[in-house]
Amino acid sequence: MSDPQVGFVTMAGPKATGEAPELGIGMLGYAFMGKAHVNGMKKIPYMMYPPAAIPKLVAIAGRNEDAVKEAARRYGFARSYTDWRRLLDDPDVQVLDNCGPNNMHLEPNVAAAKAGKHIISEKPLGRTAAECKEMWDAAVKAGIKHQVAFNYRFVPAVRLVKQLIDQGKLGKIYHFRASYLQEWIADPDFPMVWRLDASIAGSGTIGDLGSHILDLGRYLIGEPRSLMARTETFIPERKGADGKLEKVTVDDAFQAIVEYDNGAVGTLEASRFCPGRKNFNTFEINAEHGSIRFNLEELNELEVFWKHGATDKDTMGFTKVLVSESYHPFWSNWWPQGHFIGWEHTFTHELAHFFDAIVNNKPVTPHAADFEDGYKNAVVCDAILESARNRKQVDIKY
Repeated sequence: MSDPQVGFVTMAGPKATGEAPELGIGMLGYAFMGKAHVNGMKKIPYMMYPPAAIPKLVAIAGRNEDAVKEAARRYGFARSYTDWRRLLDDPDVQVLDNCGPNNMHLEPNVAAAKAGKHIISEKPLGRTAAECKEMWDAAVKAGIKHQVAFNYRFVPAVRLVKQLIDQGKLGKIYHFRASYLQEWIADPDFPMVWRLDASIAGSGTIGDLGSHILDLGRYLIGEPRSLMARTETFIPERKGADGKLEKVTVDDAFQAIVEYDNGAVGTLEASRFCPGRKNFNTFEINAEHGSIRFNLEELNELEVFWKHGATDKDTMGFTKVLVSESYHPFWSNWWPQGHFIGWEHTFTHELAHFFDAIVNNKPVTPHAADFEDGYKNAVVCDAILESARNRKQVDIKY
């Protein structure tokens, strides 16, 4: 039987003495994702034990001086800056954790690579594939560790699915069916925000939600070969801060049919116009030997059906599996079975993985996404926009 911990974050060896090195963290951005990343880092020293490294909160950067100072106090950063260049000039910063908006990824990430800083950057890596390629090239040239924060790779249940696929237990994959649905802009009175502005966000639902399920498809199923897509913007104008109407320049929803290199077919859908759906990230895989279904809103569970696993035809069907045993991915770091973890813990897993890669010179891939994965993800995002714009099938070319 294969080791159930292969590919999972496990810290062992001399660091069990508690002499883990410190890594100086410089964070760009301090809102939603900044809070999630800091929360994840703070758990590493005592939960991902023994840790590969101890994150030291050196400095945080943001445009608003009062807000960034308050963020530094709240999170525990030693210093704050209103210019990200000063953050990168800080000699105590070894790692850039880029949690800024999408238009603040390219220039800071390239500069950080040139300065020899390791980088973990929020998704999507860039607004376009061209931007992502520039960041990837800079990181490779600098020889630094680089990771894109596709945190759903670090859900224990998702990692278990990956293990089952890699072990051949599912056999040939036929279908990958994924949806990521939210409701937060369905109200026509919801105001204009940066995520609805293509100059800042690059795309709408495609980059915000779709990039996650595209990444899970590449991670679990393989490379996409071609796709056909449709996008829609349901509310073309929204009120800005001054009360005047501003044009929405991104997609509100998309749907795509995807062909994968291994012969599997996929359907991908994302929308922020689904009343009642809070963070409904789901996928189903149908394969030669059975099917698996996952729902992020019930992230400690999988629904599994094995074609040859049931003996009573009257009760054959999907079985709910609680992914919380000590031998399941990541669970040796947490609680007894049935004492669940949540969305926030995926950040602890992914950041511990990245710090382990830095300190112990381990590869970031295949279980985390690096800047090459971020680039390939953006190529597919761009292809969705191209297909929808031209109403035709688009081949994926990296």
